[in-house]
Amino acid sequence: MRARGSGTNALRAVLSATFAASLGVLFTQPLPAHSFTSYANDFVDPTYILGKKFGNTTTEAQATIVQWAQDLAAQGPWSVMNKTVTPPTGSKHDYMSWAPYSWPDCSKVGNTTELTPEQIWTTCPYYTRDGLFNPDGRLINDVGEFGDLADAVLYNAIAWVLDGDAQYSANVARFVKTWFVDPDTAMNPNLNYAQMARGPNGQVGQHTGVLDLKCMSKLVSGVLILREGKAAEWTSDLDTQLTNWTTSYINWLTTAKIALEEESATNNHGTFYYNQLAALQLLVGDKDAAKQTVEKYFTTQYKWQIAGNGDQPLETARTRPYHYRAYNLAAMITNAKIGAYVGYDAWNLTTSNGTTIQSALDYAITKPAGKETASELWPNVVAVGAVYGDPDGHYAQWMRQNAGTTYPADAQFLWNQPFSDSGLVKAAASGSKSGSAANNGSTGMVAPDDNGAAALSGPWSLLAAAAAVAASTLLLS
Repeated sequence: MRARGSGTNALRAVLSATFAASLGVLFTQPLPAHSFTSYANDFVDPTYILGKKFGNTTTEAQATIVQWAQDLAAQGPWSVMNKTVTPPTGSKHDYMSWAPYSWPDCSKVGNTTELTPEQIWTTCPYYTRDGLFNPDGRLINDVGEFGDLADAVLYNAIAWVLDGDAQYSANVARFVKTWFVDPDTAMNPNLNYAQMARGPNGQVGQHTGVLDLKCMSKLVSGVLILREGKAAEWTSDLDTQLTNWTTSYINWLTTAKIALEEESATNNHGTFYYNQLAALQLLVGDKDAAKQTVEKYFTTQYKWQIAGNGDQPLETARTRPYHYRAYNLAAMITNAKIGAYVGYDAWNLTTSNGTTIQSALDYAITKPAGKETASELWPNVVAVGAVYGDPDGHYAQWMRQNAGTTYPADAQFLWNQPFSDSGLVKAAASGSKSGSAANNGSTGMVAPDDNGAAALSGPWSLLAAAAAVAASTLLLS
């Protein structure tokens, strides 16, 4: 393959076919019971988890969490050092990802011999195709590794409370130490090369890359559970070292040019920015700052994100409107949950159009998913129903009709309470715990991220490998 117009098109076609075929397997074939869900984002109140006042209808969700904790722990730890491509600094300690919707055009570079992948990345101009993932972006998977880390920390921390086994808290400590603290494996506290632009004028990070670490709010939830629960494995030394790293990263997040550009983004990127910053401020013990951060979001971006009919115009305008409405809604809900934790009630705050988070959900559930992933909206329905109430059972009925009879087995059903199980949890009648997550009817929902990281753990490395094989086949032919 020569990286000219026809060669680039051929490469693009094979990579797209490989990616599409893999997604087809992931999203259309029955998922095993052990498949786990990576929600777009969430914040879990550690006080609620440590209080352990869970209703009997959450027994299946509890079993799912324990199983997911075990499955994830078997795959860790994770580190930025695992990538095979080195950032421009020459140090793999720098986090790195490529812009997910960016594609090369090598038709005018004037090459007379085949271009290597590395030459394509630096020589060919890149252009954006909104909503269309470039599969070779997963040749670097720092974003996927961090997503798995955040989920592993959250689920293992909750499993420690549910099961009492110190192995779960030890898992969290090991994973956090590897990603943030250990000098051999730790990430440098910046995102200077996140969603990096490629091409002759690229090799720099973009503000959209701040989104890559949006799930800090899930990771922080897990850390707070161990910290406030006084887990022996969560030592004061580890806590101090993580706090020091986070303090440095907060400084980058609040001063770097690309970070401030992300803060001012009017769509989901801005919403998720506030998720991340507020959660990190909680981690370093600054609740006042976290409250100010949440308040800033609800008095700025939030004010114009929801139209009078409940639509989110900036998300609906994108190529995957169902996904982006659910995506931003998850971020709004996360900001409101953090607000509730620090004493700032945002649930009934209205936009300039007189609408609320509930208005956005009520509009979203009227729109069909079409070819998009329907399950992305389900956690939002349960979260909104738990906060605003569901006196006529409208949300519960919607969940049963759309999510099926196993929705009470999904992990988030534990912390998004009260919400009706529609009489589906057998343990509710006897008050006994249901069986293992292997046979609890786990939903196996999938929620693709805006940065292209799939919700399922593991398969992204398979997709990256498939894309690499496809690329190598063409480049060597």
